[in-house]
Amino acid sequence: MGVVSLTDEFTSPVPAGKLFKALILDADNLFPKLMPQAIKSIETVEGNGGPGTIKKLTFAEGTHIKYVKHRIDAVDEEKLTYSYTLIEGDDLVDKIESVSYEIKFEATPDGGCKGTDVIKYHPKPGVQIDEEEVKSGKQKAMAVYKAVEAYLLANPEAYA
Repeated sequence: MGVVSLTDEFTSPVPAGKLFKALILDADNLFPKLMPQAIKSIETVEGNGGPGTIKKLTFAEGTHIKYVKHRIDAVDEEKLTYSYTLIEGDDLVDKIESVSYEIKFEATPDGGCKGTDVIKYHPKPGVQIDEEEVKSGKQKAMAVYKAVEAYLLANPEAYA
């Protein structure tokens, strides 16, 4: 089976630049703070935060995944785009070579934003991608977006 590609869009009442700063640029600090039941820590393993940087996300005790590592492929603070590739993790070993993500935020006329995620699953030879696992991953990602959005709406001075 070849690469499986999915595109997802979402809208938010939060301005694009503010959501980008919180979700992308400050994720290492914000995610464990907002979701300690799911995310224990995010640390930079190598690099300076730009392309080529490797980050390790360690999940909280009791979750079915212990950790994942991803490589930042591109970050553009002006165009509000970010791409990264999941390159290692205990859940990836058997089925997936990698998963790449491209995220883009665009301002909307109402002062909020529209976000677009393109996710590409690169399975190992002979492996079929499980649609239920993909749906589960999308739901978890949306829960992160919603937690950050709720934080920003409750704290309008944050990331101003």
